[in-house]
Amino acid sequence: MSNSILPNYALGEWIKPLNANIEQKDAITGEIISIAGSEGLDFAEMMDYARKVGNTALRKMTFHERGLMIKKLALFLHAKRKEYYALSYRTGATKIDSWIDIEGGIGNLFANASLRKKFPNQPFDVDGEYVPLSKEGTFIGHHIMVPRRGVAVHINAFNFPIWGMLEKCAVNWLAGMPAIVKAAESTSFLTQLMVRDIVDSGILPKGALQLINGYGFGLLDPLTSQDVCTFTGSASTGRMLKAHPNIIGNAIPFNMEADSLNCIVLGKDVITDSPEFDLFVKEVHREMTVKCGQKCTAIRRIIVPQNMVNPVQEALAKRLDRTTIGSPNNKEVRMGALVSKEQVEEVNKQVKKLMEEQEIVYGAYGKSADVIDAQWDNGAFYSPILFYNDNPFNKTAVHDTEAFGPVSTIMPYNDIDEAITLSQMGKGSLVSSICTFDDNIARDYVIGAASHHGRILILNRESAKESTGHGSPMPLLVHGGPGRAGGGEEMGGLRGVKHYLQRCAIQGTPTSITKVTGIFQPGAKYNEAQIHPFRKHFEELEVGETVFTHKHTVTDSDIVNFANVSGDNFYAHMDATSLEGTMFEGRVAHGYFVLSKAAGLFVDPKKGPVLLNYGLDECRFTKPVYPGMTLGVKFTVKEKLDQEKREDEPAKGIVKFLVDVYDETGETVAIATILTMVKKLDQGE
Repeated sequence: MSNSILPNYALGEWIKPLNANIEQKDAITGEIISIAGSEGLDFAEMMDYARKVGNTALRKMTFHERGLMIKKLALFLHAKRKEYYALSYRTGATKIDSWIDIEGGIGNLFANASLRKKFPNQPFDVDGEYVPLSKEGTFIGHHIMVPRRGVAVHINAFNFPIWGMLEKCAVNWLAGMPAIVKAAESTSFLTQLMVRDIVDSGILPKGALQLINGYGFGLLDPLTSQDVCTFTGSASTGRMLKAHPNIIGNAIPFNMEADSLNCIVLGKDVITDSPEFDLFVKEVHREMTVKCGQKCTAIRRIIVPQNMVNPVQEALAKRLDRTTIGSPNNKEVRMGALVSKEQVEEVNKQVKKLMEEQEIVYGAYGKSADVIDAQWDNGAFYSPILFYNDNPFNKTAVHDTEAFGPVSTIMPYNDIDEAITLSQMGKGSLVSSICTFDDNIARDYVIGAASHHGRILILNRESAKESTGHGSPMPLLVHGGPGRAGGGEEMGGLRGVKHYLQRCAIQGTPTSITKVTGIFQPGAKYNEAQIHPFRKHFEELEVGETVFTHKHTVTDSDIVNFANVSGDNFYAHMDATSLEGTMFEGRVAHGYFVLSKAAGLFVDPKKGPVLLNYGLDECRFTKPVYPGMTLGVKFTVKEKLDQEKREDEPAKGIVKFLVDVYDETGETVAIATILTMVKKLDQGE
């Protein structure tokens, strides 16, 4: 790829820029890798193509189909993952850095693909529970969520050219929206390599993914209210983009994830002999050196008890002394380089600001170091710098200034309230950690600091073995933070997917809302079944189909027999003399007897398509049942949940049945939802 012109991917084609002028250099050797640009691309045309072609294709797919598509892509990229490492090393990333970017990104695809099981096998989702809106129950409300009819435009940072793309695209693809990825100019050559493989795989529908390798001037102008824009990068750039007139004028959703002044706190219970002390030092060292400190989640502020400042400083210095710097191709290297010489200049500028108020206790400004299999002057190497701020409440530059490299500051605190206040002085961050074995300290810190952080890690000897660490956002948890961190959220499991869906309130009769949602709503018309639902296969069942069972009159013997079988001799069931002062008028039947008797009424016992009872949801006993009361059941198909066929298992789905147990007055005494596993037609009887 050396000195080649890097093509963009737009309108279903690879297009070379008209005037490529961005030199992309090897962070280790300084050699030119490729030349990028975006001149000649029509951003409005790209967005129109994404909406008309990509959105149409994705939106018509069900959540299950989209999820399986993402899983297929994840498997494809996982098989090719080793091919990306050589080029990743040229961004200055070590093997572990590259693993986080490459395999962490692919892992995001797997995690989001699994979320398909949380959604129905249809193109839209039903959100929450129904809302009664009238006295007689003939008018209700609900919410559905449908894919936006636009495109997700992702403006990504240079530090994770693969992870940054995949963690966002996985979510918008699952939601049913296409993406245009605006990769960072300095490392887009790595993003482009993976996008070429994705395109060649043919797994995604046309228009689902486009790539811009060069500048994005004017990219926000063609966005519409149906589009979504995300940004990852510096807080200052993010604020500028968020204030774009088109973003404001069209109320375009804008998710911002900005570099922030993340912190870690050492609990006052920790001494040098505690396991937590070593864990703390290791975590800080890792966050200073992984990706050469170029992480939006990296620890910039190290908050420790006053009496622990020197021990922490000394232990950190020893670990930093052992950190080998150089070419990622050498297995002995533990820290690579910054992404470019320009980034070296930017980090130096911020370090100079920090030096005005605090002292360097490890490293030195502008200091070079011995590097392995490389030349310091050729690459974008940077030696770690550790500061000490003796008065962080008054020397506040550390709470406003970020050096985006292997730079961090130790600062003292006296009590947990001071630690919380210092954490908040960063004006909002993506993540904070507290290292303590005292859960009372952990609780006080979390409750006090949570308002200013998107995520908080509690680290101790019990969690350390499996902890993913301070700097690792997880696909099923939100990644973002308030204030300086941008005020946005991405990933987050189901929460992240819903950023790309439009929530719409719907109102009407329960029968109408049942038809729209595919879920039986209370008060909807029943469709009396001519054949018992247990005699039908999954495909044959219809939502609203109902069996009205035979009746049963409850007796004292029923209550005694159930107590003997279950062992439940609670006084309300067995001792009529103890009911004074209770809500009961007399001996009352067990709630679980009522439910069990209901099963005896609604179950068709013959062998058929029903494989098993899968579970019980939302069970409520709403009225006491006394001997002499007569019970019946309305047994209704409430919802059908399709399932993927597994090898060596019959094709099947989960059917939710509404069990409404009523008495001789027609009043409900118990209500529950049972889940049954039902075979599909192609399996026969």
